[in-house]
Amino acid sequence: MLKKSLKMPGNDDGVISNEPKRRVSIITDPVMESRMGHDNLGFEPNTKRKISQHSSHSEDGPVRRKSNLHHSHNVDSAAVNSYEQRVNGEVNRTKKQSFSEEVLAKINQEYETGQQNAHIEQSWIYSLCMRCRVEYSTPSWEPPGWQKVCPYPLCPPYRQFARIISIILIGLLLWTTAYVIIGDSAAPGGQLFQLAVLTVAANFGGFLISLTTLPRLIGMLLVGLLFQNVGWVNLDGEFTKVTAELRKFALVIILTRAGLEMDPKAFKKVYVTILKLGLIPWTVEFVLIGVLTHYLLDLPWIWAMMLGSIISAVSPAVVVPCLFRLRTKGYGVVKGIPTLIIAVAGIDDAASVAVFGIISSIMFTQQGLAFQIAQAPVCVLGGLGFGIFWGFLCKYVPEKGDAYVVPIRTLMLFGGGLLAVFGSEKIHFEGAGPLGVVFAAFTASCFWCGEGWDLEDNPVSTAFEIFWMIFEPILFGITGASIKIRELDPHMVAIGTGCIYVCIIVRIAVTVGIAFGDKLNVKEKIFVAISWMSKATVQAALGPVALKAVASQHRSEEEKHYAELVKNFCILSIILSAPLGALLISISGTKLLKKTKPMLEPPEGWRRSHRPSLHDISIIDEEEEREDIEGIADEDTAANTLSNAQSASVFTVTKF
Repeated sequence: MLKKSLKMPGNDDGVISNEPKRRVSIITDPVMESRMGHDNLGFEPNTKRKISQHSSHSEDGPVRRKSNLHHSHNVDSAAVNSYEQRVNGEVNRTKKQSFSEEVLAKINQEYETGQQNAHIEQSWIYSLCMRCRVEYSTPSWEPPGWQKVCPYPLCPPYRQFARIISIILIGLLLWTTAYVIIGDSAAPGGQLFQLAVLTVAANFGGFLISLTTLPRLIGMLLVGLLFQNVGWVNLDGEFTKVTAELRKFALVIILTRAGLEMDPKAFKKVYVTILKLGLIPWTVEFVLIGVLTHYLLDLPWIWAMMLGSIISAVSPAVVVPCLFRLRTKGYGVVKGIPTLIIAVAGIDDAASVAVFGIISSIMFTQQGLAFQIAQAPVCVLGGLGFGIFWGFLCKYVPEKGDAYVVPIRTLMLFGGGLLAVFGSEKIHFEGAGPLGVVFAAFTASCFWCGEGWDLEDNPVSTAFEIFWMIFEPILFGITGASIKIRELDPHMVAIGTGCIYVCIIVRIAVTVGIAFGDKLNVKEKIFVAISWMSKATVQAALGPVALKAVASQHRSEEEKHYAELVKNFCILSIILSAPLGALLISISGTKLLKKTKPMLEPPEGWRRSHRPSLHDISIIDEEEEREDIEGIADEDTAANTLSNAQSASVFTVTKF
């Protein structure tokens, strides 16, 4: 194409002026010379117009310059991707896109990407991956190329992946060491190896169940039940002694955590309410279970009362995770309902374990009548005395400024709990040990809080949470593995189911009825009563104890039958009440409890922690947080936060 510059008026010297000049084209094609008026719309034969920011002309004919806003809404993808062809048909080239077309194409692409991302985020795969991921408050280092190999959110972050690998390696190292020391029992097929496999499988089963918002212990229990009845595990024989000792370790951890979670200040303020709500409903359920099982299952009174003392206990393992989920949404914390529930659960468990210890001491002791009569007062006073003494000792040993104060205090408390449980069993006062564990932890917590530790930021509690992560799958795995479905009595299952649900309903009614003067409305009373219906931890720890005692003392077959019935009844109570209790707490909490607004400033002396706690009442309101996002002044930040919605709105405005 040839271009020619015209002289401007008033410039006779032939010098080209710097003023802008209009560019024209000289048509050299003889066919095109016959066309006239190419710069006029009325004479233009070419219907396909080239839209450009500059009036450059193509070789297939003259094109009129158009504004970049002229009929921009009629531009579609076909026009953007159209081609111009030379007259001789030898060369094809892609037509250039205008500025407006590029903007529209980019907006359209962003809109489609946003729609695609929104569709992905609504899929079940995305929800499952996000539920399995663990998000961390601090940035995580990742190897180069980690996001390409493990894209978000289909794969876990590197920190979570590395933690899983480290746990697997530690497990392999421990198993190898045990195999070298023990031998055949730790080899594949041995009972210790079966216990290790059961523990790992129970942990995985608990993880899968937790994705449905049910307690992890349900999955662990079901895995043990499956392994036993399929024939993948056999923990009978001499290995029952090992499982019995592991249950005692788990019991010490349960009771220690219950004592550490009791708020001394809240207990001091509302101790009357805590004792009233903790002991009266427990006593009613304890008596009712004993009466019903005595008359309906033909249990002797002493066996029926032992069963009642176990079944009446509340399970913190079910209650605490459900309350955490409600707490994060702001339900019920303004009146301290989580603290009330945890404190009552601790008192409830302590009473159950203490009474069970007293009854079992009377049943299985070989001493005379005077010794049996002295069981109750000696166990209560002895347990309280030991707990207060050991908690007082943990205040001064180690010294609070010691660099290793946290691990030493943890080992002191754990060692004292083991001493209380195993020592009381040795001297035939089994009821004193569990009571001493609870009060030792509670007394130590009171002293530590007075020295500056926060209850929700107690590092010793964090250490016992780690202990519980190890022993929880062991406890519920071996508890589920002790059930043999073929040997269950259908009559016992039917009667036991009726007894359990009747006692739960009566306990709920009694709790609501006696909760007067506690500054709770009717809805809150109903929720508090519902939260104490779940059975799990104490039942799993104490259910098989009587059977072990009967087997060790070579009692009669009739007493062995009673012990089997007690064990099966306890496990049945876990299966029937734990899932139902978790569902009712999660559903009724949003309906019955009041939702609080976030605290703008923490109370004086409040230390924030990465460790979640029931006593933390700083709640984030999701609706208000959404309103804050919408009001962000920075448009870039708002665009990053609400990318999908803004992409759709920009596309609509530009198009129309």
